[in-house]
Amino acid sequence: MKARNIAEKIIAAHLVSGTMAAGEPIAIRIDQTLTQDATGTMAYLEFETMGIPRVKTELSVAYVDHNTLQCGFENADDHRYLQTVAAKYGVLFSRPGNGICHQLHLERFGKPGKTLLGSDSHTPTCGGLGMLAIGAGGMDVAVAMGGGAYHITMPKVYKIHLTGALRPQVSAKDVALEILRILSVKGGVGAIMEWGGPGVATLTVPERATITNMGAELGATTSVFPSDEMTREFLKAQNREQDYVPLEADADARYDRVIEIDLSTLKPMIACPHSPDNVVCVDSLSHVKVDQVCVGSCTNSSLMDLLKVAAMLKGKIVAPGVSLSISPGSRQVLTMLADCGALSDILSSGARLLECACGPCIGMGFSPNSGGVSLRTFNRNFLGRSGTKDGQVYLVSPETAVASALSGYITDPMTLNPVTINMPDSYKIDDSAVLLPLAEADAVNAEVLRGPNIKEFPKSQPVVGSLDASLVLKVGDDITTDHIMPAGAKILPYRSNIPKLSQFCFEVCDPEFAQRAKEAGSGIIIGGHNYGQGSSREHAALVPMYLGVRCVIAKSFARIHAANLINAGILPLTFANETDYDGLCENHHLVIAHVAEGMAEGKLIVKNLTTGTSFETLCQLSERQQKILLAGGLLNYTKEGGQ
Repeated sequence: MKARNIAEKIIAAHLVSGTMAAGEPIAIRIDQTLTQDATGTMAYLEFETMGIPRVKTELSVAYVDHNTLQCGFENADDHRYLQTVAAKYGVLFSRPGNGICHQLHLERFGKPGKTLLGSDSHTPTCGGLGMLAIGAGGMDVAVAMGGGAYHITMPKVYKIHLTGALRPQVSAKDVALEILRILSVKGGVGAIMEWGGPGVATLTVPERATITNMGAELGATTSVFPSDEMTREFLKAQNREQDYVPLEADADARYDRVIEIDLSTLKPMIACPHSPDNVVCVDSLSHVKVDQVCVGSCTNSSLMDLLKVAAMLKGKIVAPGVSLSISPGSRQVLTMLADCGALSDILSSGARLLECACGPCIGMGFSPNSGGVSLRTFNRNFLGRSGTKDGQVYLVSPETAVASALSGYITDPMTLNPVTINMPDSYKIDDSAVLLPLAEADAVNAEVLRGPNIKEFPKSQPVVGSLDASLVLKVGDDITTDHIMPAGAKILPYRSNIPKLSQFCFEVCDPEFAQRAKEAGSGIIIGGHNYGQGSSREHAALVPMYLGVRCVIAKSFARIHAANLINAGILPLTFANETDYDGLCENHHLVIAHVAEGMAEGKLIVKNLTTGTSFETLCQLSERQQKILLAGGLLNYTKEGGQ
């Protein structure tokens, strides 16, 4: 048998159709799904639309971790909807306050060798356990819950070969930032990051999860570690040793690229505003004064992280002028911090304790002051994501975060004496905040409760004939889904209300966009490289679709967003000649003839009636994706019997 790497082994065990050759379309069976409330409400509305009476996965979990600030009825209504829809359709429900979906799934549900599809781009966190965990749009997750396969292009597989061991005060976050420095936010597109080498054995599962979490910022399909003795020890401590299976690459497995990192040479790293790959060494920024420090998020909120934080803060006080927040990743983490006294050390320092939720990472509270410098142990520092438009957000490790909070300036933690922590042999297990669904017989007549903020799923239009549209917006490179559909405490409550949400579409780039697109009736957006990077939020496709956007032409697309556009019935095209981008302006009148035929041929000609010119675009779609667009989106395609 041909030697295989870890990614190939898991894909082969779940392959439904296709050939495992990079660039070829494949379909894989999904064992588990997860949703969170910011994307999950729409995902379950879509699932209900499909008319399937019960989820068909081995395990599906609905988490509430994003929209936990209840400033009005909207979030509470959505939580109630999620709880009742989960009970009816066979989904576990994790109550608000129980913790962040990725941290919780790692602790309680992830299994080596299994596949996980989540409606959140940081689902690859569970790759730290040896899962093939992939982020996707809610519509793809809904189809997977209904028993459908997940369709992707077979990725390349890159190996990051680790040697050595991390020095004191250098952490897994620094490893993640180093690979971002090497590859950039575009460097992982179309690839799986597989971590191997002798250095892997020195990293615990929480450390591995930090690295796989940040792999989403590379644009990678997912990231995965071996399942080894470290994995077994973690699962045993979670009282889940029965879930352990060993998993490693064959000795002569092949990779499309190998990147070498010597852990013993790494220094503390920091990502500067406003991109996760704008990475430099911490010691180069010691002159920068700090206003705010946030520790938490799905990247760095584990018990291991926060025990280090507590040990560094013990007996010390946060510098005047610095506001420090701590967000434990789960109730398990919080209660264990409290039981061992570490929480008292944190609180005595002057830190502010926030809920076990995403919180500031998604712009849900704790925004920095005007122009403020905020150091965060999070995964993204996109412009305005913090909730403060001119906030200067840096991404750091917990060690760098605490060192800087104590000094008031960006501080290399290697200048401080290292601390020692002892991890417990077993974690405190309390799954009482995870509610079981109703028995299938009882679920038949169970009521799903909907608040007035929950609106019907918007209807898309089939891509047929010719497309005659106005160029309603032109944007540059690295446009994120935060640009397209912002998050934050003011906007997130409307995730189940597309008409209301549409008022904020592209507000960061152009406050007039929504009105202009609606008036145009049929619109085209022009973008640069890596269009749609960042969050998996399908609202960044659904809302433009609602506003009449029929096509996006870009230099290149982020993987999840391109899939979300197709699922929403929006045609994604790339420039055959990137210089054609320069000649396009807002309000140009564009026509694309014979769309169906062009999709089949792989190229479409766009006529610019305003300038009298034409240019060629590429349309690299699988046969299934073409059928989805011709049906008017994935839901229509699925209801018509498409697989």
